Amino acid sequence: MLVIVLSVIMTGVLGLVGLLLFWSYPGKPAPFLDKDGKPLPGSLAEKIYVPINGVEQGMFIISKNTSNPVLLYLHGGMPDYFLTKDYPTGLEEYFTIVWWEQRGIGMSYRPDIPAESLTAEQYIADTLAVTNYLRQRFGKEKIYLMAHSGGTFFGIQVAAQHPEFYHAYIGMAQMANQRKSEQLAYDYMLAQYRANGNGAMVRKLEAAPVTVEEGTPAAYLAVRDEAMHALGVGTIHEMKSVIDGVFVRSLQSPQYTLDEKIRLWRGKAQSGVNILWKTVMVTDLAKEVPELKIPVYFFEGVYDYTCAYSVAKEYFAQLRAPVKGFYTFEQPAHSPIFEEPEKAQQIIREDVLAGTSRLADSK
Repeated sequence: MLVIVLSVIMTGVLGLVGLLLFWSYPGKPAPFLDKDGKPLPGSLAEKIYVPINGVEQGMFIISKNTSNPVLLYLHGGMPDYFLTKDYPTGLEEYFTIVWWEQRGIGMSYRPDIPAESLTAEQYIADTLAVTNYLRQRFGKEKIYLMAHSGGTFFGIQVAAQHPEFYHAYIGMAQMANQRKSEQLAYDYMLAQYRANGNGAMVRKLEAAPVTVEEGTPAAYLAVRDEAMHALGVGTIHEMKSVIDGVFVRSLQSPQYTLDEKIRLWRGKAQSGVNILWKTVMVTDLAKEVPELKIPVYFFEGVYDYTCAYSVAKEYFAQLRAPVKGFYTFEQPAHSPIFEEPEKAQQIIREDVLAGTSRLADSK
């Protein structure tokens, strides 16, 4: 009997490994092809590792035409390039887009990276190093900078400190005062779970209250992702489970090797909600970054409580910039370029690339 049980377990393990290996082929992005099935001239679809301030860091560089402007994308709490398989953004039509995976996260996770090096100052320095690598490689005086969620925390600081390197800054689910955002999220979720009769979740939230004064207790952070996604206020409005929506999708991505997928989740396990969470929670960006010298655009989903829509809007109203546009996405939660790509593309074409804000919300 024991032999049979062990055989079943071994068969299951081998089957799972085989499935993961199948999902991890070819382990790189697919090239763009013309109508004859040949590589599209001028296009680029590569995964590379570049030494950035002493650490090998991975990135995908995707473009239909490398003569287009360069866009550096700063992900949030974890890399999200794998979402483009099911939620294509279309940004490669307008940019050479660089999906960089930051120090200590995703492809750039290394167990021997000193924890003391994972600071906002280091991420700012790394962003500048990646920026200069891209400027040199593609022969661009300036590039565009887009940041999402946790990436906006240091992304907007980079744009403020070095406007000479960037045409514009695009903040998607822009952070501002995250303590206030988390309290709003907590209050909203508790009210919703009370209304829909989910007593188990109500008890979990009531046992871990969030306040602006006290911040986010560990028990709240442990249930935060599950609670947000179930209500449609997490990564994507229609994504009701972080397991199916994020974890399984990442494992199914053919652009990553199995080793890279393991590193993706090892890094996530160590970083928690965000690798800079403690710093984020004691920083008010409205005070730290009151002005940008370049055009600034905020893409905000009304269902977003990961970085609350209303807090981002308050920050935007105070932020000074030569050109600025706030864009409300009515259907999305935390990820407008994935959830409503057609609208995002129109804003990119008609406002961002033109340096205007004609399509922005009316004041």
